[in-house]
Amino acid sequence: MGDRKKIAIIVAGGSGTRMQSAVPKQFLDLAGKPVLHHTIAAFVQAYPDMEIVLVLPEMHFSHAESILQAFDTLPAVTMVQGGETRFHSVKNGLDTVSGDAVVFVHDGVRPLVSATLIHTCYEAALSHGSAIPVIDMKDSIREISGEKNMAVDRDRYKIIQTPQTFLSELILPAFALPYDPLFTDEATVVERLGQPVHLVAGEESNIKITKPLDLTVAAALLF
Repeated sequence: MGDRKKIAIIVAGGSGTRMQSAVPKQFLDLAGKPVLHHTIAAFVQAYPDMEIVLVLPEMHFSHAESILQAFDTLPAVTMVQGGETRFHSVKNGLDTVSGDAVVFVHDGVRPLVSATLIHTCYEAALSHGSAIPVIDMKDSIREISGEKNMAVDRDRYKIIQTPQTFLSELILPAFALPYDPLFTDEATVVERLGQPVHLVAGEESNIKITKPLDLTVAAALLF
């Protein structure tokens, strides 16, 4: 299939509520730089020709612009206003995509994603059409049904990460579908069109920063 255009849609619409912070979590300091800076840098460093589509509330555009100005070489970034839900935010980002591309959809608050994982997702998407990084569950889990509960086999379940990665010809038609609250991530949208999704091994360090402890762990992992 050859070398394709690479586009990372980075969704950065968090409010900071669970972080107990007035500052949205994507703008919090992590080892001297905003969380979002690390996330953008990961994709630019993985592939120098990576195009970045940053999806965030319009009120945060100026803050994001200041983050971009801190790069030694300004990456190719398009800023797009977010939508009512993640589905609508990703759809807004996808509206900027044209031509054949490999599209990465990534959480803005997963700043530790490695170049290795980004490369793995790219190659798998070329081969299989999609690449969804997953990791094993370590804890025991139980299913709740009314007043009852039962143990389930954790080996039958995986924890989903991002970047969820797709060929443009798969993800663009999928996001032309009407919104459904059952769309919990990009994979569920693509599956609605009858397309299987391909799982790849994620990384334990590819954590999502949602609570104060996550920020502490991320800072430790950087060193």
